[in-house]
Amino acid sequence: MMQGCRRCGTCCTKGGPAFHNDDKHLIEKGAILSKYLYTIRKGEPVHDNVRDRRHPLPSEIIKIKSREGSATCIFFNAQENRCGIYGSRPVECRVLECWNTSPLEAIYDRHRLTRHDLLKDMEGVWDLVCDHEERCGIGELRSRLDQYAGGDTTVAAERILEMVSYDQNLRLLVTEKMGLPSDMTDFLFGRSLVKIIDLFGIRLEQKGEKLVLKMPLTKGFEI
Repeated sequence: MMQGCRRCGTCCTKGGPAFHNDDKHLIEKGAILSKYLYTIRKGEPVHDNVRDRRHPLPSEIIKIKSREGSATCIFFNAQENRCGIYGSRPVECRVLECWNTSPLEAIYDRHRLTRHDLLKDMEGVWDLVCDHEERCGIGELRSRLDQYAGGDTTVAAERILEMVSYDQNLRLLVTEKMGLPSDMTDFLFGRSLVKIIDLFGIRLEQKGEKLVLKMPLTKGFEI
């Protein structure tokens, strides 16, 4: 017997969907605003809900944000048990059947939408995104973590803190100098390096105006 979606909201509490090329028009036409999106960059450690495993992301994805402190999609209204963008929901939401994940698995890692697809013609903004990726790339971060693990702790820690400082300052620049909303920065530049570093089990602490990197077997390095 064929089953239909019961609109129970279970899927909506497990994280927002990722976007595919077929969803591009939803963002371009303003049905889903970029302030509700965030980017997970290539190489970040992520949990694959479909395959139930943790792994470095092979290519970047753009997702809908979750509500603060939870995995619930920001567009899900829990009180009314409904989706706020149901008529304009992304393709992953359209194909998902909670009793049968095969349709979602078939498209899950195919034809994913990227920042390049959306921002390549916005020269000033796209230049900043590229500069951030060059100076704060996840590959560089992993390389410095490996360098630290190999014993070159001082140089590695200093470089990591430089990356974090640049990441923070660039986000301030686009909001204070360019007037872009602060809630757009996670879409433009991905999650902050402070949050990403935390996924690797490394702590960053604020000491007055200085940021301190706390790693095992170190007394900390400051910027």
